[in-house]
Amino acid sequence: MIWWYVALGSAVGGVARFGLATLVQQRVGPNFPVGTLVVNISGSLLLGFLLRYALGTDAISPETRALLTTGFCGGYTTFSTFTYETMVLIEDGESTRAGLYILLSVIVSLAGAWLGIAAARSLLAMRAQG
Repeated sequence: MIWWYVALGSAVGGVARFGLATLVQQRVGPNFPVGTLVVNISGSLLLGFLLRYALGTDAISPETRALLTTGFCGGYTTFSTFTYETMVLIEDGESTRAGLYILLSVIVSLAGAWLGIAAARSLLAMRAQG
């Protein structure tokens, strides 16, 4: 049964990724893959929060955790798109832009995961107090 939760989460995550990345990219223009960058960073933050919170409390069932993490976040994050877009930048002779994209994606996504974990810890601490 848990497979259905993952499938549903993946479908919703994929649609959310498409919608947000498209919206952002239309606003900033085609010169830099900001839409994918925003999705990767926000997905890292969300996954960090969800996993830390879900593993720190019994308030989230294994089915819901699978729906939100493996399902939604797996369908939402776009690392394969990131690698493809990086290769296109390199092939187009845009090595500096490719390097910037790699640096921002990795460092800011790690920061997003750290912030998500910190937010979940704070929420867990507040729940434990009262």
